[in-house]
Amino acid sequence: QVQLEESGGGSVQAGGSLRLSCAASGRTWSGAAMGWFRQAPGKEREFVASISWRGSRTYYADSVKGRFTISRDNAKNTVYLQMNSLKPEDTAVYYCAAGDVSPRENEYAYWGQGTQVTVSS
Repeated sequence: QVQLEESGGGSVQAGGSLRLSCAASGRTWSGAAMGWFRQAPGKEREFVASISWRGSRTYYADSVKGRFTISRDNAKNTVYLQMNSLKPEDTAVYYCAAGDVSPRENEYAYWGQGTQVTVSS
């Protein structure tokens, strides 16, 4: 089992930045790739970014490429999502997930509860 807890969400104006954190616990954390997904009101949950266990591979959705950066600190059991140049369309609940390096939700076995990000224009 892996337990995940997101933090760092909040409200920001367009053009601003936020850094989300996802703290992981549980023996099966070791070796797990991590991903960030988001779900806007009235929309399906979508892939944002993923990172391999050692951080050597990262992947991004086209909509966030160049603005968001995923990283991890395995010594702290934490994954981060640095979000810069935020846009109103980035408003969503952001979820972290543990599993395989993939944009597909079904490749992730464990999910956090989510953290709200609101970007105002």
